[in-house]
Amino acid sequence: MSDIASQVGVSHATVSLVLNEAPGKRVSEKVRERVLAVAEELGYQKTVPANDPISGIIVLLIDDLMASQHAAPLIEGVRSAAEEQGLAALTVVTGGQVEFAESILDYLGRRQIVGVIYATLITQLAPVLPSKLGNYPAVLLNCHQQRAEFSSIIPGDHAGGYAATEVLIKAGHRRIAMIDAGRQRLEAARDRLSGYRQALTTYDIAVDPELILSEAWSLDLGREKMLQLLDLPLPPTAVFCFSDRVAMGAYDAIRMRGLRIPDDISVIGFDDESLARKILPPLTTLKLPHEDMGRWAVTELLEKVMQPKKPPVRLKMECQLILRASIAPPP
Repeated sequence: MSDIASQVGVSHATVSLVLNEAPGKRVSEKVRERVLAVAEELGYQKTVPANDPISGIIVLLIDDLMASQHAAPLIEGVRSAAEEQGLAALTVVTGGQVEFAESILDYLGRRQIVGVIYATLITQLAPVLPSKLGNYPAVLLNCHQQRAEFSSIIPGDHAGGYAATEVLIKAGHRRIAMIDAGRQRLEAARDRLSGYRQALTTYDIAVDPELILSEAWSLDLGREKMLQLLDLPLPPTAVFCFSDRVAMGAYDAIRMRGLRIPDDISVIGFDDESLARKILPPLTTLKLPHEDMGRWAVTELLEKVMQPKKPPVRLKMECQLILRASIAPPP
């Protein structure tokens, strides 16, 4: 799959989606045809053991539902992909309690479990996993391990941070700020900031520490940090915000200073929350691929069911750039 990805010029995740015939519109028909053509040129053959049809339930263990708006796409991706395979998906909220997860697997283990998908709402190295996870085919969703015992998939936050910064650079901006979450445990925050830095250096733009403000993960904090940036002797002409909520706070601050978006300053967010397309002007952002990640997790899990010795894979799925009206050339 790596050879195919390299020759086509797409990610490993995209090749996996095509070769595993994962449904959905994430991969265009043109890319799908190209991947299949290159796979045929390279002699790729998919071997499927002659097993009986898979039946039973897929258990989705998730640590929380209330902490983020991102729970629904993860659950829906798993549910819809399981349904298409004639399987039921059972979602269990563990509250991050390993002992509770163990007891659930004990209880459900007396039923017919196809496999387990272990998910976290915050992208991170997997916390302590239930020991009984090893008793079933399992996939990690939105979390991963240092030493891969299970296949895993997470968003490509570094590439997303790079893409967000690059679109501002290509619009003509050179003084680009970032309002960052800054929480050390947030892998997404570290990766998005790393992508921002890499994009600047790639385009030979100096990274100015004065333009990077941390500890912002809410609308109120986004407003506060944006006001600080606008009070600089030489304010930025564009700002990349850690999340859409932070960007909405930045919108407030910009208007409080009597400035216009994007005429005076361009703004880009991350996550593609529902309000991002409704605020004025609609916010350019990056869409987290949570639903597609959930669908991939089911596909990978069933591959593991059919091929128990299949080695684990670790994938990062691209975050799609959603261009709207909040970016323009610098004044």
